[in-house]
Amino acid sequence: MRSSALKSVRRLVVKLGTGVLTDSRKRPDLVQFAQLVSQVAALRASGLEVVLVTSGAVGAGMGVLGYETRPGSLAERQACAAIGQSRLMATYDSLFRHFDQPIAQVLLTHEDLADHERHLNARNTLLTLLKRGVLPIVNENDAVSVTELKFGDNDRLSALVASLLPADLLVILTTADGLIDGFGTPQARLLETVERIDERIEAMAGGTTSVTATGGMATKITAAKIVVRSGIPLVIAPGRRHDGLARILAGEAEGTLFLPVHGKLPSRKRWIAFYHHVRGTLHVDVGAVRALVEQGRSLLSPGIARVEGEFAVGDVVRLCGPDGRELARGLTRFNATALRAGATDRGEVIHRDDLVIL
Repeated sequence: MRSSALKSVRRLVVKLGTGVLTDSRKRPDLVQFAQLVSQVAALRASGLEVVLVTSGAVGAGMGVLGYETRPGSLAERQACAAIGQSRLMATYDSLFRHFDQPIAQVLLTHEDLADHERHLNARNTLLTLLKRGVLPIVNENDAVSVTELKFGDNDRLSALVASLLPADLLVILTTADGLIDGFGTPQARLLETVERIDERIEAMAGGTTSVTATGGMATKITAAKIVVRSGIPLVIAPGRRHDGLARILAGEAEGTLFLPVHGKLPSRKRWIAFYHHVRGTLHVDVGAVRALVEQGRSLLSPGIARVEGEFAVGDVVRLCGPDGRELARGLTRFNATALRAGATDRGEVIHRDDLVIL
């Protein structure tokens, strides 16, 4: 199954977490940086296109400013990021230079990917760099981005970058061996393959106790939901093995493989589904669920049972069935006030071309 899922990988995104880039003193681990760079350079030498999504800027700045734990205030974290990002890129540049591999820094914010024109510009920039043999190194623009620093989610950023391109594979290298069933118990075991992300899989995810990292397995499961629905496999694997990436690409048992559940979504539908802050919720009845999911139809106003939130025309809203579970997202053609008032002339609230079943 692994060999089949990974046999046609030509372009991949590799995400490096803070935990695999820093030592016990919360400082950049140069030996670890060197072995990871060597692995990535080997992939490039084999003809693969690679985009690196890196954490570690805040952690690198913490050591310089003398913080023992992740700073509590936004301004302190931004100061750490501003100092750490330049040190981070200087380290990468020095190491990749040994392999004659040019690199480029790409700093993104959520707004860069939510706005459609900026979204396309970011994609074109990354594809142009890859075409010219340059390795893009992507990070959240932590020095100015309130959202990322508040929620701390470079796992999600890596999934969005993979979906943006789109990539053929996302690899998240971390301190864990992968997704563990029964973590902390004598029956603990590594799940080698996940075919479907359900409540049982989500229950296995936990947070992190690291003073520099901000995610944990929970954010990796969120990333997995994005990429597998986009049609991209994901591998979560340990980042301190010197042959980890080669083993993954060879289809060997390394980490946990999340299989895509559908074919690749079109670019515009990926943008609708994953790159916006949802502004409201439409609760739909059983008949609407059947029409949307089974028959591929548009959402009509009679199928809406309840409206939550305040949103405008063109905003992204979530659609939930009678059981409360989210089943789709889409661009609404009416604002919340009009929907509550029934002023829609029984028309299409969300056209099927603007709707993504999750």
